[in-house]
Amino acid sequence: VQLQASGGGLVQAGGSLRLSCAASGLIFNNYAMGWFRQAPGKEREFVAGRSWSGSTYYADSVKGRFAISRNNAENAVWLQMNSLKPEDTAVYYCVFRFGSISTSKDDYNYWGQGTQVTVSS
Repeated sequence: VQLQASGGGLVQAGGSLRLSCAASGLIFNNYAMGWFRQAPGKEREFVAGRSWSGSTYYADSVKGRFAISRNNAENAVWLQMNSLKPEDTAVYYCVFRFGSISTSKDDYNYWGQGTQVTVSS
């Protein structure tokens, strides 16, 4: 499985960005897709995920501001990020795993290349 992410950039605090990720390769039903992020000097952390059935999970720090959506037919997932804060600055990684969603980075075998999101104050 290959993941291609896009959509990062520079935005002022309070602004919005939308990240996209498309999966390709040998993909069957029942997989989860989501996003992690890693800020300089910090651990990689779970941001949001969506299961095959449509269940969504968010980190507490982004609830109410970020929204994840996906299209199973296109093997694609999007992350709409609103009301961005400087602390959202990080490299964002698209992730994929067969089975249910997980908030642990160790449970993911497939990672996108990362896209930089920078929020200025």
